[in-house]
Amino acid sequence: MLSAVKRYKLLVSGALARCFPRTSAHLRSEEGAVLFRRWSVADAKQSIESVGKPKARAPRKPSKPRAKPRKPASEGIYGPARMAVDNPQIQAMRLRVGKAVEAGVICAPSDEQWAMILSDSPVTRIFAGAGSGKSTTLVLRVVFMLCHMEIPPERLTVISFTNASCMQLREQLLQVLGFWNFAFDPAQARRCVRTFHSAMGVLAKDVLGDPRWFEQLDEKGASATELDNPLTSSRLRPAQQRLLKQAYQSCYAETARFRQLVHQLLGLAQPAEPASGKRCTRKAPQDAFKLPGEFTSAPLFEVFYVQAGFIESIGIRIDQLQPERMTCSAHERAFVEALILFWNHFQEILQAQGLMTFNAAFQQLAQRLTGEGKNIPAEALAPFSHLLIDEFQDISPQIVQWLQALHRALARQGEAVSLMAIGDDWQSIYGWRGSSPELFIDFDKYFPGKGASKKSRVLMLETNYRSIEPIIRDGESVLADVSFKQSKNSRAAKTTQAGDHGVKLITRFDIKARLPELIAQIRSQCEYVATRQHADRNAVLVLSRRNEPLRAIQAQLDRKLPVKAYSIHRAKGLQAEVAIIVDDCLPPEKHPLRNALYAYSGFFHNSYDQAMADESLRLAYVAITRGVSRVFWFTQKTQGATRILAGRGKG
Repeated sequence: MLSAVKRYKLLVSGALARCFPRTSAHLRSEEGAVLFRRWSVADAKQSIESVGKPKARAPRKPSKPRAKPRKPASEGIYGPARMAVDNPQIQAMRLRVGKAVEAGVICAPSDEQWAMILSDSPVTRIFAGAGSGKSTTLVLRVVFMLCHMEIPPERLTVISFTNASCMQLREQLLQVLGFWNFAFDPAQARRCVRTFHSAMGVLAKDVLGDPRWFEQLDEKGASATELDNPLTSSRLRPAQQRLLKQAYQSCYAETARFRQLVHQLLGLAQPAEPASGKRCTRKAPQDAFKLPGEFTSAPLFEVFYVQAGFIESIGIRIDQLQPERMTCSAHERAFVEALILFWNHFQEILQAQGLMTFNAAFQQLAQRLTGEGKNIPAEALAPFSHLLIDEFQDISPQIVQWLQALHRALARQGEAVSLMAIGDDWQSIYGWRGSSPELFIDFDKYFPGKGASKKSRVLMLETNYRSIEPIIRDGESVLADVSFKQSKNSRAAKTTQAGDHGVKLITRFDIKARLPELIAQIRSQCEYVATRQHADRNAVLVLSRRNEPLRAIQAQLDRKLPVKAYSIHRAKGLQAEVAIIVDDCLPPEKHPLRNALYAYSGFFHNSYDQAMADESLRLAYVAITRGVSRVFWFTQKTQGATRILAGRGKG
């Protein structure tokens, strides 16, 4: 006679088999049995009763966007076995590192850095604070994997944010591997260290027929293999504008509904339609359009392109987007409807010319990989078996979907996969292009392990080797109001010396009227750094959110001065003895469309407006933590981050 437990198992598995055949198959697996055992008897009874007594159907209501972030597939990807790391490997690595330190090749790793270098977890997440030495630690982790764990170079890929950061990592890697006497040439380094888009491009060459890239049109010196991150690109180039304008014109000429929507959006009288059987040449209006929430106006086709890129980046397929399900006004809904019509024409033009966008390639590759990975050569996937990803906080939902599909496809083939993600949610500053630190914080939802524990190993690099204590504390203070962040306890390795200070706030500063005063301050700081022992190789870094103030400053500076001027976004990863910030911390405008898209996507806890308010504070943190021993902030109004600093008596 069957026991009560067995009867419950049979009843529940039968019910699930009828209603959820895929779940039933999963429960029959070893992992499913573990999950099954976690069910309580009450849960089992409730499931049986609900299956046995069908409820009357309520009237169907219109579907709404998800109120909560989507739940990714629960089946694990990584482990449960640990990576093969034994004591002889660890001792050999420590011995060789000691010799490299004596030779001046590297600095001695700290205990927290050693934990990252020697990790045996197949899925590891590292929160690496500003100035924590993560680049050198990442290089040593790669050395350990290649030289001591004996992972073949052709099965390992390091992903960094831009081509410039990739070049720096390659140089470091070649230098350190040379000390290990490991055969590794520059060509291998280029294959090993890539941007996300370069890594995707290599796979697209094998799987998607080696497409030409829309993003590279008119780009001088563009490389088919060294694709850079478009997050850092500037405005559209002429060849790109021509194609977008062509799609806009053809859609306007051929689609009556699109014409109506364009005139509605631009506030123009509705176009007169020709009598039946008569042909009419229609010229699309070129009026500038400003979408609520954007800082500037632009031709409508450019606005469509920018918003389409954002939509795809946050994991939404435009061809499946349903405007009627979005929680927004009729104006935003009309814009989305017009965008969908435009995007169909744009894709047809790209296809006719053998072109593809980066976003479309990520999307198509994820689809093919999810479809059991059929017709994808094993050797094409091999380089992604072991992934080490830097700046993970700037990842987007679309990249998450691609990475998931890659490692699930490899796992289905029986390959051992590992993922090490290194980042700092406090330095996430590309939300306006679809990235979000929430994906790093909710990492385990998207990259689950197998076995009883489905969580990644979490490590912290909290020692700051760059800045003095007052700068670290001022930087942290501006993050107090960030709604969604990982708590950290940064520690300064450098001691504060006489003359050092945190942020000094200079308020009511009008750059047009007081530019000579700022130039004098920059010269004064250059003189200060010249007298300082062991000063950073960069004397002064001038930062601003916008390029206009930087151009005005550079026009008045002596080019011989040791000063570099960058936007805050471009300065991430840089440092200087003195950081001088010229920025008003403008509060972000409300963006109704992107709020609706955020809710529709199901990936985010925050609204887009809240994400942008948080990002403005994180941008201030990035700017402050570029300084080593001094920071000056020139601002006209105290708002946002500068208001917080003023409240700390920094004025």
